[in-house]
Amino acid sequence: MFTSINEFSQEWNQEAASTQKVLDALTDASLQQTVSSEDRTLGRIAWHIVASTPGMIHEFGITMNNVENADKTPVTAQEIAETFRKVSADVVEQVEKQWTDESLTEIQNVFGMNMPKAATLSLLIKHIIHHRGQMTVLMRQAGLKVPGIYGPAREEWGQIGMEAPAL
Repeated sequence: MFTSINEFSQEWNQEAASTQKVLDALTDASLQQTVSSEDRTLGRIAWHIVASTPGMIHEFGITMNNVENADKTPVTAQEIAETFRKVSADVVEQVEKQWTDESLTEIQNVFGMNMPKAATLSLLIKHIIHHRGQMTVLMRQAGLKVPGIYGPAREEWGQIGMEAPAL
């Protein structure tokens, strides 16, 4: 759990940058990749990350601009990626403006659960990590190269002079 706004901002910026790498690797055609007819497409998951972030922030008690046309998934990967770039910067700006280190210990009810404000910020980060993981699987199925996040992706091992681990 975070003890300072700065700790949150640093971790958010790191995870948002990793998510941005994934979003930037999407193509317009890949947005239609599905697991099944009953699940979100790759594009819908990507847009969910973007469009739901302000909603989560509002639930936490922080004022932030909503994403325009949040209920309609864009048809271009570039629009999704560019919108996330703006949203992720706004998250840090608004948290830094509206909360203090001292306020992080305050308890609030979020999604029916009582938790410290610091825990809500952790929940926000876990949310984008969770959906980013879903996206990487669909990206492989769509034939895209997956960027390394916490280490090299399969295609990146050779770029650092090493063989990819055996299956």
